[in-house]
Amino acid sequence: MAQAFPFSAIVGQDEMKQAILMAATEPALGGVLVFGDRGTGKSTAVRSLAALLPPMKVVLGCRYHCDPASKAQACEDCPTLKSGKVRTQEIPVPVVDLPLGATEDRVVGALDLERALSAGVKAFEPGLLARANRGFLYIDEVNLLEDHLVDLLIDVAASGENVVEREGLSVRHPARFVLVGSGNPEEGELRPQLLDRFGLSVEVKTPTELSERIEVVKRRDAFERDPAAFSQTWEAQDAAVRAQLVSARKRLQQVKVPDEVLEHAARLCMQLGTDGLRGELTLMRAARARAALDGARQVTLAHLQRVAPSALRHRLRRNPLDDTGSGVRVQRVMDSLFAPAT
Repeated sequence: MAQAFPFSAIVGQDEMKQAILMAATEPALGGVLVFGDRGTGKSTAVRSLAALLPPMKVVLGCRYHCDPASKAQACEDCPTLKSGKVRTQEIPVPVVDLPLGATEDRVVGALDLERALSAGVKAFEPGLLARANRGFLYIDEVNLLEDHLVDLLIDVAASGENVVEREGLSVRHPARFVLVGSGNPEEGELRPQLLDRFGLSVEVKTPTELSERIEVVKRRDAFERDPAAFSQTWEAQDAAVRAQLVSARKRLQQVKVPDEVLEHAARLCMQLGTDGLRGELTLMRAARARAALDGARQVTLAHLQRVAPSALRHRLRRNPLDDTGSGVRVQRVMDSLFAPAT
């Protein structure tokens, strides 16, 4: 497997890195949507984070990477998990690319034709959703994804389960993953149904500072010349990020969200006119994940303000009389509702 660029060596793009870290800490956030210019490190950030995560423990031989510590989410192929006699192994956290031209069979899985023809046995061949379980599913140019695949992803993202019923097969398996989509807004908009399923939305831009652009080029060139030596240079920084993430995952459930913070979150969403309550839920979960990453025991207004643009910018209604960016609109309302937290 090709060596991934070190996560800590990515220059700038702090909001994108924060969003991916929060989604890895709290998968219930619903994933990350990254829109912006090409060549700004979108796919690099996803693969870099997955590469620095510690290996995950799975049921030995399970095609769906079932978690031996979670019997409730065991697949139909894991009877040993249900009986308590479990053999395990450790594997890298999967990062699965979903190509734009992928067929539905390749995504959800289908009949194993080779076994059907050679042995006359109806067997299921898992698809990309099975491979991505408990990992990352990355979709580049997600705004160009075909409608039938969009509908499919919406269903799976909502249920955490992939159901396949075709050609005499009836298969149900877990499909819980951090969904990461990227794209260029100039090439088309994302369907509202899928847009709403992403917990966080990030805007990335090409660096405008001369020194920052030079540093990006220097680091990328050094990595391509000698990936092993370059990665070793950043090993300590990546180890610190890994420790931070592992600690945040353990701490997450103990982080408290005061009523005052919830009240500010609700007021913010009301003032922005977001539909439904998904905005408040995502804002609360994102702030809690940020607090866990910071090592805090309680969410503060500072955490809320830090994550609000990512959690809410894609939930705003269009205002034809206001051509400012959605992130600016979120910040403007925050400034009017409460003084910046310290």
